[in-house]
Amino acid sequence: MQPSVYYCYDAYCGWCYGFSPVMKKLAEEWKQQIGFEVLSGGMIPKEMARPVSAIAGYIKEAYKTVEERTGIRFGPDYLWHIFNPELSDWIQYSDKAASALCIFKEIHPDRQVEFAADLQYALHFEGRDLTDDEAYRHLLYKYGIPEESFYPLLNSEAYLEKARYEYALCKQLQVTGFPQVLIRTSGEQFYLVARGYTDFETLNSRIRAVMKNLAAERGN
Repeated sequence: MQPSVYYCYDAYCGWCYGFSPVMKKLAEEWKQQIGFEVLSGGMIPKEMARPVSAIAGYIKEAYKTVEERTGIRFGPDYLWHIFNPELSDWIQYSDKAASALCIFKEIHPDRQVEFAADLQYALHFEGRDLTDDEAYRHLLYKYGIPEESFYPLLNSEAYLEKARYEYALCKQLQVTGFPQVLIRTSGEQFYLVARGYTDFETLNSRIRAVMKNLAAERGN
C-alpha cells in the first residue's frame, strides 16, 4: 500500500483557493508514488449557512492578503458579491460542494485535486454560486459526467452523509483550519506537512523528507 496525501480543504476557503496551484503541482510531481485524497472540512455546514454580507467586510481586506502571498487572483464576478453584499442573493454553505466532490471522487479518483481546484475557481474567480445546481454543469462537460446521473446524487441524502463523514474525518485528524496536508503511511502513521498556506518548494521538501524516512524504515 502506497502512502497517501490527505488534503483537507473547503470549497469556500479563500486560502485553499490560493493553495490550489501548489496542490495541483504537487499531485503531478508525486502521482507515481503517492495517492492523493481530498477531504472537505465543512467550514460552513448548512445549519450554519450565512449570507455573503456576514463575511464580506472581512473578505474585502483578506482577499488582498491571499493574492499578495499566493499570486492567485480573485475574479471580478466573485468580488462583486463581496463589495455589493446588500445586492447579493448568495447564502453560503459547504455541503453541496462537498457532496459534488464525493460524487466526483468515485468517478475520477485520480483527479481529485484538479476537481477541487476547479470548484474553487468556479466560486472565487468565475463567481458561481456553489449552492446552485447550475454551478456544476460546466464541470460535468469538462470531466465527461452525465447530467442525468450526477444531479440526482448531488441532491441525495446519501452523498450528503458522505460529505459529513469527511467533515468528521477532518475533525478526527485534528484539522482546525484549512488548508492542511497530511501524509498517511501504510503503517497508519500520519505526518503533518502543511498547516495553512505553504509554498510548493517548502511542502515538496517536507514530503521528500517523509518519503526518505519511510524508505529508510523499509530498508531496516
